Amino acid sequence: MINKKLLLAMAAVTLTHSALAADANAGKALFKAQCGLCHSAEANDNGGAQGPSLQGVFGRKAATNEQFSYTEVLKKSGLSWDAATLDRFLTNPTAAVPGSAMVIALPDNTERANVIAYFQALKEGTFKEAQRPAFAGGPPPGAAPPPAPAAPAADADWKKDAPGRVHKVDVDTLPKPYATTSANNFPRLIPKPAGAELKLPKGFKVDVYTRELTAPRAMVVAPNGDIFISETNTGRVKVMRPSADGSKPQQITVFAQGLLQPLGIAFYPAGDKPQWVYIAETNRVVRYAYAVGDTVAKGVPEVVVPKLSPVTGGGHFTRDIAFSPDGKRMFVSVGSQSNVPEKATTPMPAKTPAEIKAWEAEHGLGAAWGNEENRADVLAFEVGSNKPGKVFASGIRNCVGLTVQPATGALWCTTNERDNLGDNLVPDYSTRVQEGGFYGWPWYYMGKNEDPRFAGERPDLAGKAIVPDVRYTSHSASVDLEFYPKNATGSSAFPAEYAGDGFAVLHGSWNRGERTGHKIVRLPMKDGIPTGEYIDFMTGFIGDDGNPWGRPVAITVTKDGSMLVSDDGANVVYRISYSK
Repeated sequence: MINKKLLLAMAAVTLTHSALAADANAGKALFKAQCGLCHSAEANDNGGAQGPSLQGVFGRKAATNEQFSYTEVLKKSGLSWDAATLDRFLTNPTAAVPGSAMVIALPDNTERANVIAYFQALKEGTFKEAQRPAFAGGPPPGAAPPPAPAAPAADADWKKDAPGRVHKVDVDTLPKPYATTSANNFPRLIPKPAGAELKLPKGFKVDVYTRELTAPRAMVVAPNGDIFISETNTGRVKVMRPSADGSKPQQITVFAQGLLQPLGIAFYPAGDKPQWVYIAETNRVVRYAYAVGDTVAKGVPEVVVPKLSPVTGGGHFTRDIAFSPDGKRMFVSVGSQSNVPEKATTPMPAKTPAEIKAWEAEHGLGAAWGNEENRADVLAFEVGSNKPGKVFASGIRNCVGLTVQPATGALWCTTNERDNLGDNLVPDYSTRVQEGGFYGWPWYYMGKNEDPRFAGERPDLAGKAIVPDVRYTSHSASVDLEFYPKNATGSSAFPAEYAGDGFAVLHGSWNRGERTGHKIVRLPMKDGIPTGEYIDFMTGFIGDDGNPWGRPVAITVTKDGSMLVSDDGANVVYRISYSK
C-alpha cells in the first residue's frame, strides 16, 4: 500500500517543478490582465484596488498581511501558500475555502502554473522580466513606489464629515494628473471602537437589522415587503421577511444558490404581481419564475442572456440590472476588465481610424474593444427577444449601481472611476445615462480631460465625453444609488423634504493617501434634476486612526419607509428609521 503522505509529497514536488518549468513572464502578463485590478505582486505595479497585496505571497501563511482585513474562514484555514496549495486554491477558491471572498478562479492549468511560477520567482529573487512595452495603466516610467500611508492628519478631510455637510466637486478645478503620488491605502477593517457611533440628521436613528448574512450586497423589495438580497461571494440570493414591527427579519431563507457572483436583482413586470425574478450574474442574466410571497425558487433558472461579454475574467465582476419604465428594455451594467487597458498585455490592439469608425458604427461612440468588448458599458436588451444586446452607453468604467429614477424615468449609473492618477483624480460619480452617450473611459475623464496614459490616441473623441451629473471625492468608491419614494407613508417614513431625492453609498477605496467614503450621502433634486451637490447623511464608519469599522455597500427602502443599509465588510444590515 502506498503511503498517502508520500503521495502528497510527490505531488508537491511535481507542482514545484511544474511551476519552475512554467513561464514566469507569461504569468506576470496574465496576472496584470486578470488580477492586477485587485492585487499587486510587485511594488508600484498598478494593483491592489480591492484585495490584499500579494507581494511575497509565496511561502507566506494565508491571511497574514496586516494591511488587509480577511474573511474569518481564510484566517482559520491554516493554509500556507506553497505551489501545491496555490494550485488547489486558484483552481477553485470557493471550493478550497468555502466562504472565501476570493471568487475568481484560474481554471486553465498552464495559466495557473505560469502565475505560480511568477510568484515563486519573485520570492526567490530569480524573476527576470522580458523586454516589454511600458504599462499604460501605471504611473510614469521611473516613478517611485507609492509610500506607506501616514497617520491621519488632525485636519484630515474625512474628519469633517457629518450629517448636513455639503460637497460639490468642480470639474474646472481638478488637479493635474500625478499632482500627488498614487497611494496604496487599503481599507483595513477594524472592530468597532469603543464609543464609535453612526451619525444621522436629527430625528433619525440606526439599529442593527441582522448579522445573519455573509457579505450582503444589493437589495430589492418585493411587492409584499420581502427583501431580496444578494450574497455575491457565496453565490446566493436570500429573502428576508420583515417582522411585524419591521425592526428585524422574521425569517431568512435561501431563494437561489449556485449562482456565479450574483449582484443585481429585479422583478418583472413592474407592479403588484411580477412573474419573474431576474438576477445578473458576472457574465449572464437568468430569471426564476416567481409569485408574490415565494421565499424559495420553484425550479431551475431560465437563461435570458447567456453571455454579456466575450471576456469574463479579471477586473470588475459585479453586474446590476434594471428595466425601462415601459418594460420593453432590460439594462445591464458591465464594468471594465481593467483599470485602464494595459499595453503590455495588448487587450486593446491598435485600430486604424477606418477600423474605429466601423467598430463604433456597430458598438457605439467610444466603445472599447479587445478584452474590453461589451465592458465599461451599459447594455440594453429587448425584453422577450433573442436579439443580442446593444451598447446603450459607453465609457463608464464600472457602473456598480444601475437604477431608474421614478419621477423622470431616467436611467442612472453610480460609478467607480479609474485609479493611479493621484489622490484627487478621477472623481467617482452618479449620473443620468444618455442613450448613445460616451462618458470618457479610458481615453478621457470628466468631459474634455485626456487621460495622460492615452495622450493623443483618440483626438476624434475630444470634447465628446459627457460630464457626469454628481461627482464625488475621488476614490470614494460609489457603489449604489436609490431614490427615496415620494409616496412613502409608513411608520418610519422620512420627512417630506427627502421625497424624490437620491441616496448614494460610498464604499471607501484604496487609491488615496487620506481616507474617504464609508458613508451614505443624499443627492438633492430640484424638479427631478440633480443640483450637482451631495450632502452627508450617515457618517461615522471611520475610526480616529483612519481605519474603517464598516463598509456600507447598498441600500433599499422598505414598506414602512425605513432604509436598509448592507455592509459587506462587517456582515451587517442596518436599519435607518425616522420618528418625530
